[in-house]
Amino acid sequence: MSDFPPLLLRAEQKPLEHRSFSPAVIGALVKAGYPVSVERSSTDPNFRRIFNDDEYEAVGATLVPTGGWPDAPAGTIVLGLKEIPEEPAFPLKNDHITFAHCYKGQGGADQVLSRYPRGGSVLYDLEFLVDEAGRRVSAFGYHAGFTGAALGVKTWSWQLTHPGEKLPSVASFTDGRGYYLNEAELVEQIRADVAAGEKILGRKPTAMVLGGAIDAFKAAGLIDSSITKWDINETKDRQGPYEEIVQHDIFLNASADPETNQIYLSDPIPPFVNNDLLAKPGRNLTVVVDVSCDTTNPHNPIPIYSINTTFEDPTVPVEIKGDQNGDAKPLSVISIDHLPSMLPREASESFSEGLKESLLQLKDRATARVWADAEKLFNEKVALLPEALRTKEV
Repeated sequence: MSDFPPLLLRAEQKPLEHRSFSPAVIGALVKAGYPVSVERSSTDPNFRRIFNDDEYEAVGATLVPTGGWPDAPAGTIVLGLKEIPEEPAFPLKNDHITFAHCYKGQGGADQVLSRYPRGGSVLYDLEFLVDEAGRRVSAFGYHAGFTGAALGVKTWSWQLTHPGEKLPSVASFTDGRGYYLNEAELVEQIRADVAAGEKILGRKPTAMVLGGAIDAFKAAGLIDSSITKWDINETKDRQGPYEEIVQHDIFLNASADPETNQIYLSDPIPPFVNNDLLAKPGRNLTVVVDVSCDTTNPHNPIPIYSINTTFEDPTVPVEIKGDQNGDAKPLSVISIDHLPSMLPREASESFSEGLKESLLQLKDRATARVWADAEKLFNEKVALLPEALRTKEV
């Protein structure tokens, strides 16, 4: 395989998902010899791509109508980030590069995965493109942690300044956009949030981070002694629940981020927190940011909520049975599964650049290790499907 396969960058169909592959990397593919088409961005603000159409046209891509990817010519590889709509569940006849979230036993995973063998195509799942050492080739993990921490700070402050009220939509803080123009705009806001909360509580918040980044907490003004950072070394010899978590105001869990795959939740583990721990008197914890968002995973280590939240409704309250901390200590969970879209341009550019070298190898994907390994994993997962779900439809 050495011909340059045609590539089609589809418009995202997940509401409030503004990320995409960057024009710079699309331009590198065009320059290398790949024919690249880009679906025009939706004009609906809820689906508008962070990059303008003319940015892609300027680097040599061909603009095509939005939503035409299901009928792309045979042999076209469809590029995208977030999952495509599950309904209608027609067979997929073209190979796809995307986050499909169907390899770890998630709810409805068999139906999602079956669309590829039923159509005779291959899924190259972005979550499982790894180097020789098994590390992700590129990930949104940094920006997921950064934006998750920022929302955690904002929720902590909101609980103090607006007791009894849920945090409103991200759009209400971003002039209706639903995302921040850049990191500087976001940091300016959360520094003000910390100041507002500190005025009421008499101190800045404390935060505990498991597996994720702490830069946003520092940018918001939290001092090093107020931030506890745990990773696998702190949990490998101890089983949860962990008392340390509830001693902090904010807990950010990125131990199984669906876009970083830091811990592969294929086996059951004791929960990090549970109702008994949360109900004990003396709890400081009022905000949980679950960057992992393994809501439907049977091994979810934070089994205190059951839904993914959204940018429109960022938090879900936790009902704590027998809570001995009273109404003054509410607990909210943030479980948004595309957090980096709060900083869509920076997150997209960073992710795309990390993936560029691998994308340039697509013409040799049968032998290029990253792609060959991804196809091998796909075939292994397909082999586990019931025969009716892995049989190509005529």
